[in-house]
Amino acid sequence: MLYIIGLGLSDERDITVKGLEAVKKSERVYLEAYTSILMVPKERLEAFYGREVILAHRETVESHSDDILRDADKIDVSLLVVGDPYGATTHSDLVIRAHELNIPVKTIHNASIMNAVSATGLQLYSFGQTISLVFFTDSWRPDSFYDRIKENAAIGLHTLCLLDIKVREQSIENMMRNRPIYEPPRYMSVNLAVEQLLEVEENRKEKAYTEDTIAVGVSRLGSDDQVIKAGTLKQLLDVDFGQPLHSLVLVGSRLHLLEAEILRECAVDLDALNLVLKRDYGIDK
Repeated sequence: MLYIIGLGLSDERDITVKGLEAVKKSERVYLEAYTSILMVPKERLEAFYGREVILAHRETVESHSDDILRDADKIDVSLLVVGDPYGATTHSDLVIRAHELNIPVKTIHNASIMNAVSATGLQLYSFGQTISLVFFTDSWRPDSFYDRIKENAAIGLHTLCLLDIKVREQSIENMMRNRPIYEPPRYMSVNLAVEQLLEVEENRKEKAYTEDTIAVGVSRLGSDDQVIKAGTLKQLLDVDFGQPLHSLVLVGSRLHLLEAEILRECAVDLDALNLVLKRDYGIDK
């Protein structure tokens, strides 16, 4: 059996009871280590689970999946995924490959940013399409996400922005020379995400959002030191959200009174937030 197990958002204790039972009876346990990260090292997982945990990098999961699936028709193998197993399409590909090899698959779900974002006070059924923001480079500054934000904004829905992480990435030179040398990990901050969003709006000028759009920045969601701050995009540029992982929500115009009340509790500047809520969202305090 191949078990695909969601780990939740924070540390080794977020695994479900079902997930822990599956891990303990598995002969091999892999940790998918590139679509997201836990806030603790794998040694903490190993101590808590009582099993060796093998890091599975992008090339392992995407190009050498048969290594993970080896003998899984005879023994139990677990793949651990931060958040929920199907937050990334990579894991769906692995399931398809397992089915092709007649390997049974069991999925054990957990919390992910896709539902835990409701900790902001924003109602899940008022979210539209989720987008991903990648690190801009000098030669690559993609803006395809802009149209998704614009579509959400047109019907007043919130937009969850997932922010880029770069783990075990190679420079172009090292890739071309086939050298196994990797760049230091990088994690996009809320501040950089806002900078890039405002740059794209400045170029597109279609007012999918402005620097006065209310947004909510979150970091380390699900941990004991999580941070949730609400303000305009311009205000969030200067907020220190601390260590990764970060995410960002653009607040839609159909903001409910109860949602607004919770945003006030985590406002960067309450008076300024109330001003924008009244002027742009029609919500008075």
